[in-house]
Amino acid sequence: MMQKDLETSLKRLEDILARMQEGKLPLEESLKLYEEANQLVTGCAKTLMEAEKQVETLIKNRDGSLKTKTDGKPETEQFE
Repeated sequence: MMQKDLETSLKRLEDILARMQEGKLPLEESLKLYEEANQLVTGCAKTLMEAEKQVETLIKNRDGSLKTKTDGKPETEQFE
């Protein structure tokens, strides 16, 4: 799931929540929306967990400049 898909999914979740909070839906439609919301939440959680694994923090020197490796690439550390 890409960022745009994540944003679309979150927007859809907001829409579902708003409809369900109205309390005017028949039970069958409420159940369908609940199932859709559950799938969206699962997909969003998976996407966010994958993104968290990819995040790296850049290490800076005291003067604020970017600390680099001997090959000139920025020094990084895994985000946890």
